[in-house]
Amino acid sequence: MSAEKHYWFKRKTYGWGWTPANWQGWVSTLTFIFAIIGYRQVFNFTGIALSQTNFLCYVAGWTIALIALCFLKGEKPKWQWGKDKDN
Repeated sequence: MSAEKHYWFKRKTYGWGWTPANWQGWVSTLTFIFAIIGYRQVFNFTGIALSQTNFLCYVAGWTIALIALCFLKGEKPKWQWGKDKDN
């Protein structure tokens, strides 16, 4: 009996990248979205100055974290155009 890999993100059918494959992938993606949307509320509440540079660094950090998570918990990405002929 072989253990099947449990991926959080599966390869996209068209193009390069990932899409959420289960609830962990969706929670990760929604956390990323809400973190970006909630930026203004969090930083206004704490009194930290809002600037474009702060925002870009904040978004870059979250984006790098999400891409790293996709590499760690997802299928190996590759360019594809439709379903594999093997399947």
